[in-house]
Amino acid sequence: MALPVVAEAARDGDLVLRVTTTGIVRSDAAVTLRAEVAGTVARVLVAPGAAVRAGAELVRLDPYPFDLAVREAQAAADEAEQRYLESYVPESLVTGRAPSADQRRALMTRAGLAGARVRLERARFEQARAVLRSPVDGTVDAVPVAMGEKLTAGQPVVTVVDTRRLRVEAQVLEHDLPLVRVGGEARISGAGVPGGERLGRIAAVLPLVDTVARAGRALVRLEGDGALRPGVHADVALEAERLRGRRLVPARAIIERDGRPLVFVVRDGRAQWTYVTPGRSNGTDTELLPDSATGAIPVAPGEPVIVEGHLTLTHDAPVRVQEPVADTKAGAAVEEGRGGDAARRRPVRP
Repeated sequence: MALPVVAEAARDGDLVLRVTTTGIVRSDAAVTLRAEVAGTVARVLVAPGAAVRAGAELVRLDPYPFDLAVREAQAAADEAEQRYLESYVPESLVTGRAPSADQRRALMTRAGLAGARVRLERARFEQARAVLRSPVDGTVDAVPVAMGEKLTAGQPVVTVVDTRRLRVEAQVLEHDLPLVRVGGEARISGAGVPGGERLGRIAAVLPLVDTVARAGRALVRLEGDGALRPGVHADVALEAERLRGRRLVPARAIIERDGRPLVFVVRDGRAQWTYVTPGRSNGTDTELLPDSATGAIPVAPGEPVIVEGHLTLTHDAPVRVQEPVADTKAGAAVEEGRGGDAARRRPVRP
């Protein structure tokens, strides 16, 4: 009877060695909007959890006091401008000469026109600030105010979090810092990471090292989809070295018999016991080195190697390749892509 097994294809590709650490997901823009002017809340237009676009109105203050201040400042500016005109126009009509630029500035100051215009500009500025708008695309986290509440300048009104532009600040032990490569790939996973794993890019290795923890920080950039939340702790695997053009098999395909490493290769419906020489591994994939006697690698690209159901197999046992069990992650894990491209692992059939 053929035994059911799960197999994956050997392949040629890049083996990415990684530094494994932990970090915290943070948002590039977690903004707490504060009232820039004092006033009374007329309308609260959003609720916690609402998705908003940059420029969207969030809270409106009662506009009447601000409109009144603008009209008052406009009237004062008009009066000052009238005094300014009356200070030189009659004389200009008689003499036929207009005042010089310096004389105009002096007359404008004497009439109070410059100060009146500044006060009008401030009144319009405060009128515009009576409506609080979101500075970023994001999700509303908190709205600690209610309609009718009187606000003072500087009081927190709304918190908006950008859940798409994210970063991870990963702690890296000082002896691993020289290994981390800026621009390299980073994998983010953990209980709080939906979908099991996210890919990011190492943006920087920050200059300061904590002398107590003896660790520095690597900054990883990644794009969120709204499901990954800032503040969650994550496991981070940072690219340290990329070994190009290696023959790779899944690390769990390699077992030992009689003290020698081997893989089971499915050929013609049978599990062929094949001794191999493993090289370096990143915990997911392991490179196979050429045999010392023949100089050849005994597993060819595309050949299926058994990753489940092989611990008790014997050589030449009949097997049947099947789909992986639903709760395993082998079928959904993102592998190291050829030439840096990401691909999906799929069970293969002989």
